[in-house]
Amino acid sequence: MRYEELSMIEKMVLKLTYCKGIGLIGKWKIVKFYEKFHAEKFFAEDVIQIAQINQYKGMFRDSFRSISDDWLQEKLQHQQYVTWLSPDYPQELLELPYPPLVIFYEGNLALLEYPRLAFVGARQSTNYSVQVLHKLLPTIVKRRFVIVSGLAKGVDRMSHEIAIRSGGSTIGVVGCGLDICYPREVTALFGEMKKNHLVLSEYPQGTGIKKHHFPMRNRIIAGLSKATCVIEAKERSGSLITAQLALDYGKDVFAIPGEILTGQSDGCHRLIQDGAKCVISVQDILEDLPDF
Repeated sequence: MRYEELSMIEKMVLKLTYCKGIGLIGKWKIVKFYEKFHAEKFFAEDVIQIAQINQYKGMFRDSFRSISDDWLQEKLQHQQYVTWLSPDYPQELLELPYPPLVIFYEGNLALLEYPRLAFVGARQSTNYSVQVLHKLLPTIVKRRFVIVSGLAKGVDRMSHEIAIRSGGSTIGVVGCGLDICYPREVTALFGEMKKNHLVLSEYPQGTGIKKHHFPMRNRIIAGLSKATCVIEAKERSGSLITAQLALDYGKDVFAIPGEILTGQSDGCHRLIQDGAKCVISVQDILEDLPDF
């Protein structure tokens, strides 16, 4: 999308994307204000009042005033992105309580036109996850499902890699700018996916790793996918956040049972006790999803 073709409110949101001291809820307050009143221009003090910025007023004011239109265009000219108003924006995300206002991407955006299934699980996974994924993914990708995960170590990485080796397509959602690869162990996979598959982020280039970005990333994984499958999740696994978000969004959650001695799959077992579908074959997944 070209900057010159954007509406005033889209340009404002892109500017706010680079501002310090304002979060996603505050940005959505600006959007809702614009939709109601069609303000022609926002000044720093307008944003502070409408977005109800209290603790970080000074920080926000300084960053807002330092970002010129020319600076913003220069920052964006080598980045690909869609806004919430773009026809290419994934409509499923608009159903979230606070959707990403901008999604930056590298790769094949057309993969968003296909049905998607998320696979998440332990970063410190075992060979059991490899065996499970080899059992499930070849059949799933043959049904034209695109595999979505978070490009982390462990189950995420293996989900992407096995989907690719099985002749399928995959989407990675990351919690930093697309010019940063985290963790380093997925560098080769990250490069391949940016070239031949698709990598998404709601953060622009230059955005580093921050702890709170990962739950935000998880909501995109859950929101993009028709269902989420969890493998080798411990009782306090971050994967359970993704699973809970999927449930909150009215999506199916599948859980792979595991052994009960080490606690490696206790989170999966808890999900099953709470109503997630226990998966012991690929058919357990496919019978609950539309046939494409």
